[in-house]
Amino acid sequence: MAERPPSLSNKMEKCPCVAPPQQHNEMEQFQLLQKGRDRTQQQDSALSCWRSAGQKFTNLTGTWCQEMITMLTKGEAKPGPALPQSIAAAPSLDLFEERVVSSSSQVPGFVRNMHQRLVSNGPPDDRLFMDILRLTDAHSTDVAVTLLRCAPSCDRGAATMWKTIASSGTTMEKVLPTLLCVLEDWPVRRMYTSDGDNKDVFALAATRVIWEILRLPWCPEPFMEYSPHLLVALLFQVFISTEQMSEEVDNFWRKCQEEHNLPTSMNRFAVQTVRALLHHLKCLDIVVAMERKGGWDTLLYADTHHYAMGLLAREMRRVSIPMCSCIALRLIRRLSREEPLWDLAAMAFLVEVLEFLNFKEWGDTILDIMARHLQSESKDRCRLALRGLVVLSKDHSMAKKMCSLSGSLVELLRNEDVDVVRMTLSVLRNVLLNKDILVSSPTAPKLAEVLQPLFDHDNHLVQLLSIRLYKDVMESVVRKGKKRLKMLVSESLLPLFFHCHDENVRVAEASRETLLSVVKFLKRKDLKQLLKMEDPWSFGERVPFRPSTQMTAPPTQT
Repeated sequence: MAERPPSLSNKMEKCPCVAPPQQHNEMEQFQLLQKGRDRTQQQDSALSCWRSAGQKFTNLTGTWCQEMITMLTKGEAKPGPALPQSIAAAPSLDLFEERVVSSSSQVPGFVRNMHQRLVSNGPPDDRLFMDILRLTDAHSTDVAVTLLRCAPSCDRGAATMWKTIASSGTTMEKVLPTLLCVLEDWPVRRMYTSDGDNKDVFALAATRVIWEILRLPWCPEPFMEYSPHLLVALLFQVFISTEQMSEEVDNFWRKCQEEHNLPTSMNRFAVQTVRALLHHLKCLDIVVAMERKGGWDTLLYADTHHYAMGLLAREMRRVSIPMCSCIALRLIRRLSREEPLWDLAAMAFLVEVLEFLNFKEWGDTILDIMARHLQSESKDRCRLALRGLVVLSKDHSMAKKMCSLSGSLVELLRNEDVDVVRMTLSVLRNVLLNKDILVSSPTAPKLAEVLQPLFDHDNHLVQLLSIRLYKDVMESVVRKGKKRLKMLVSESLLPLFFHCHDENVRVAEASRETLLSVVKFLKRKDLKQLLKMEDPWSFGERVPFRPSTQMTAPPTQT
């Protein structure tokens, strides 16, 4: 007998996009997915044929396939069988003395015929399961698209065919890209088959297939490898099925409900599928945490969907950073296409895991995405963009590239939203912490002018950041910009002097440090001496209360 392959847990540990396995009983997980599931006599008949097909298929794919199919025939949840390192290819069309089809244009007809035979009341021929695997191996796209068309609600016959396909890792791997392609479009995707048919395929039909496969007691190996792609596609469907509901889709879903007793809303079914996938990936901690914090319900509503996406990212980050990174890269590709439908939710997830990404490879793309959303009229989008820029600005190479955003950032300092102002100040401070980055002569006076009113802001953190940034600007301005800046800087002497006695100790200390820098910048040795002597009255007498007209004139733009 061949050596037993490694276990499912070992395989998941090796997968770069899957969370580390956790100790959860697989029997309990499968029973949770199987709750309320009643099997009909026709299903029992199909399962008995699976057992027979498994015996024949053993000679081609090894003992593991027989164990897997035998478990299905027993009709009860048992611990999943071990997955092999690599599953042998499905049998070619020549191995069984006759071909299934002589031309690819015949494939859709054969698929419909197979489906009808499985739907009929009589027990199916056990050789039919072998033909399904052989046909799918040779014509995966035609088989998948035709089956989605002829049985979009995934009836009993279609479910049997899909589970047969899932019994072989090789055939499942060939079919999964087609399912993902359909999943990512809403509400339908136009697909072509070899017989010339180009009818649309419902995205929800692919979701029904994913759900049926996830009801199996094991997770097909390709599902683990494609799990980030699957999760992104399903989460997008949760959102879009909430936002857009055509009459055609509504009628289709009602039919699915009647046949399979599914949830009343499509988005709730998509959430249910996401949860099932996380169960199979052994991420039960994420499922439980989202349930406890109300995340799954929050995900169902358009106006709170992005909050739930942020929560999901934080919970996933605790379990598996590699999985989060893979999901983030999928979202970056989606955001790069400037799709307005799901950008807020995608951004909410992305900013939570941004620090774990490789900025050398993806930094420019991420910066473009954040810059595009920085000018958004939506406060939520602007805030998320600033959160992303705060992370990016901590990287030296990215901070240099962010200098082009200085004009937009200066304007945001005039915003009434405290969070927007606070994060903008943090971004600018992070950039200027790099000593090789200088403030240009046009930017310096504009920045100094908008910072001074913030010294008196109600928020102490905004006060503190603005005062410290003011000091950074004076120290980083280019030489030819110093003359123009001096006119504005002299206006800050009295406000900074008052804040040296602020009740907030940190604001007072920052004000004193900045005031010393201002005096040095203006080359006022007399004021510097008075500060050292701690003579506030004399200092106040030397500083004019009202600046001259020349000092208050706005800087000339170049």
